[in-house]
Amino acid sequence: MSTPQVSGSTIIPCLRYRDAHAAIEWLCKAFGFHKQAVYDDDNGGVAHAQLTYGSGMLMLGSVNDNDFGRRMVQPDQVDGRETQCACVIVKDCKAHYEQAKAAGATIIDDYAEKEYGGAGYSCRDPEGHLWWFGSYDPWAEPAK
Repeated sequence: MSTPQVSGSTIIPCLRYRDAHAAIEWLCKAFGFHKQAVYDDDNGGVAHAQLTYGSGMLMLGSVNDNDFGRRMVQPDQVDGRETQCACVIVKDCKAHYEQAKAAGATIIDDYAEKEYGGAGYSCRDPEGHLWWFGSYDPWAEPAK
C-alpha cells in the first residue's frame, strides 16, 4: 500500500490572539509565515486568517466570547501551560532561531543539535503560545 501524496496540510493548528492583527504581523516577521488570507470581523478584530509556511498552514482569529471561543483559554490564563504545541519544520533551523530571537521571541529551549538528527528550539510568541521549530523532517525519505 502506497502513501498518498499530500499537497498541503491535512492537520492545521488553530490559535486565538487578543490582538490578532499584531500577532499576524509578528508571526510573519519572526517566524517567516506568509499571509494567505485575513478576514476582519465587525469589531476591528480578525474573524479568520490563514498563514502559510511551506506546505503547512496555521489558522488564527481574535479571542471571542462565543461557543467556540469559550472552549479555549489563552496561555496567560493557565500559567503559560499548553495542551499542545505547533511543530514547524524549517530548512535552516539556526537562522530561524536567530530571526525569532531578534524579533523578541521568548526562547524556552535554546537551539540544539539532536541525537536523532536535525536541530531544534522552542519559544513563545508575544501572547505566550508555545512553538517548536526544527530541521528534522519526519516526512523525508529515510537515509539508506
